Amino acid sequence: MKKEILFVLLNEFADWEGAYIAPNLNCGVEPGSPSKYIVKTVAVTKDPVVSIGGFKVLPDYAITDIPADYAGLVLIGGMSWFTPEAERIVPVVKEAIENKKLVAGICNASVFLGMHGFLNQVKHTSNGLEYLKMYAGPNYAGESHYIDGQAVRDGNIVTANGFSALEFSREILYALEADATEKIERSYRMNKTGVWEE
Repeated sequence: MKKEILFVLLNEFADWEGAYIAPNLNCGVEPGSPSKYIVKTVAVTKDPVVSIGGFKVLPDYAITDIPADYAGLVLIGGMSWFTPEAERIVPVVKEAIENKKLVAGICNASVFLGMHGFLNQVKHTSNGLEYLKMYAGPNYAGESHYIDGQAVRDGNIVTANGFSALEFSREILYALEADATEKIERSYRMNKTGVWEE
């Protein structure tokens, strides 16, 4: 049975930041490859959430009815990670980290992880160190672990800046052992260059 990866969506989520991850997990890294995972969506409630680009998503789960056996959380960025609504996601993330599940955050979702102290002991990146420090506030004390890179994976924690959706996807695929290294790299290069390698 496939394991569920939950995409956490808030209103005004950034459509493009999950665009590479979802099909690679749902359908396999390459055409015909087996898939170990299935993507589901979760929001604070089961009410529709609307992306920055206007896509309306009806979540599979509210935060109150998430199944216990999911394999990871992918927090998709956007401007709502600094709102009271986002605060309701904190216990879900805390529990996932405690249970050693994947927790991945891109763009302002990475700042959200910093705001709540989740990045203080792990290597991570975001939209720039100064940006992270300014918006994450006093609970962020992970400056010595900050890496100025596109995407960073440290154990089950993956972070990325908002311009690195492809690199974010690649690190998530590695963290989940979604397929062989050569397939993950070939898929990454194909999406980056537009050329399929035989």
